[in-house]
Amino acid sequence: MTQAEALAILKSGANVFLTGEPGSGKTHTINQYVAQMRSCGIEPAITASTGIAATHIGGYTIHSWSGIGIRRDLTKYDIDRIGQNRNVVRRITNAQILIIDEVSMLSARVLSMIDAVCREIRRNQQPFGGLQTILVGDFFQLPPVSKREEDEEAQESFSQEPPREKFAFFSPAWDTLNPLVCYLSEQHRQEDTIFLEFLSAVRRATVAESHRHLLRTRYSAKPKNGITQLYSHNVGVNEINDAELAKLAGDVKTFEMTSRGPEKLIASLKRGCLSPELLSLKIGAWVMFTKNDITTHRYVNGTLGIVTGFSGTGFPIVKTNIGRTIFAEPDEWHIEDGGRVLARIMQIPLRLAWAMTVHKSQGMSLDAAHMDLSDTFEYGQGYVALSRVRTLAGLSLAGLNARALEVHPEILAKDAGFREQSRKSREAFSSMPKQELETLHSNFIRACGGKLGIGPKQKVARVPTLEATFALLKSRKSIHEIAQTRGLVETTISSHIFDLYSKGRIGRADIEPLASPILKKSLPKIHAAFKELGLERLTPVFEKLGGAYSYDDLRLARMLYQVPK
Repeated sequence: MTQAEALAILKSGANVFLTGEPGSGKTHTINQYVAQMRSCGIEPAITASTGIAATHIGGYTIHSWSGIGIRRDLTKYDIDRIGQNRNVVRRITNAQILIIDEVSMLSARVLSMIDAVCREIRRNQQPFGGLQTILVGDFFQLPPVSKREEDEEAQESFSQEPPREKFAFFSPAWDTLNPLVCYLSEQHRQEDTIFLEFLSAVRRATVAESHRHLLRTRYSAKPKNGITQLYSHNVGVNEINDAELAKLAGDVKTFEMTSRGPEKLIASLKRGCLSPELLSLKIGAWVMFTKNDITTHRYVNGTLGIVTGFSGTGFPIVKTNIGRTIFAEPDEWHIEDGGRVLARIMQIPLRLAWAMTVHKSQGMSLDAAHMDLSDTFEYGQGYVALSRVRTLAGLSLAGLNARALEVHPEILAKDAGFREQSRKSREAFSSMPKQELETLHSNFIRACGGKLGIGPKQKVARVPTLEATFALLKSRKSIHEIAQTRGLVETTISSHIFDLYSKGRIGRADIEPLASPILKKSLPKIHAAFKELGLERLTPVFEKLGGAYSYDDLRLARMLYQVPK
């Protein structure tokens, strides 16, 4: 099934299990759906099974959202207590759509508990209280952990529960929900057809001697310079990174995480953030970006590089594996509820990348990685590690045991059923007349209290934030003041200003006051670089000027170069 076909099914209001191989675009499809619902005035409840996954999508853990917390069982007394929590009641009552990401890491028991809470609080005995419920994940990846998010950093041990307790699809709540299966078939991560065929063989339990021979060509006792090492256990990962950093000459530059919001929510964000609270770097440090750059698309979660210096504003300059120079500025991770940001943390989106755990790498796309899978102890753990890299050439393998290439037999059997269900879903919707499908979409939007006739192309959700920035800009506030007032990072405000300039809504009189005295003094030099290298791309100018000016400063300088005096 393609992403477009899955999106059409989601828009019908059906309950859906969205799955597919790593790199098939599950997160991208969900982001498209969320954007379309928001453009109609509908705010989905976005949750995930773990703190790391929740931080990536800007939502709650499902345990926190539903109020079940760390409970392993749910009594009538527990449900009564949860029903007295006003925030939980408000969230569940006001929701129309519930998204649960990384459902493979939820046990059957926990999924049933969430279903029970939603039914009770919404006073509705339909599955999950009548919410459109979208389960997202891939059961071939890591199974439920035995401890909650509070212990993920320290323990990362896996559940030893029987399969029928372990996997969410064994829950009675899954059966009553009876979701349509959307099995995505496109591939957007692996670029090597031979390597992709090997991963598919692991997934289908058809690994042959030819596949093992392929892996033997990638054996290497030690990693080459500039390759991240993946480990099945957490022991020693931080020590490796700290030891490698200590070997580098030069002074350490430290960047401290900042935060805003309730302490409990901030603590949850920090646990899920792959960037540390205190980020220590030196020139020559091997680093990894820890989130997607949704503004300028310069990097993704997992982009690797080396710190080559620090800019005039003090932020690290990273040269990536493909030779791109990136000015790494602070970014934010936040928790949203009903379209409102409740809490946020801000940090440089980097971490030291000499070593990390397989658990932390889930969801990443790596150019290269060195791994020792000789101690693999869980079904799917080797598959997750191997599927992080894009090509066979990017794989370096120190060891392998039999378990590393095994998938759980229960999942293997279930996967065949999922593929068949997806085929039937695809046929049913593809044969539906276009008008009938559009009627389904519009009826669902009405049922959720949304507004019809608002299309995503109009970017309705973006207009209010642009208008807020525009109003503050017209009141002669600086970029820093606007960012503080709006609770956003300065890079986001800079992108708003560029949008307003592109639309012709602001001119030199609005832009000039935003330039710092240092930038104004440097404009002739920067403009000379633009004249020589052109206006289309900022990176050549950034590199020519030695990273002395941030990309935000260069955007301002470019606007001042283009508008008449």
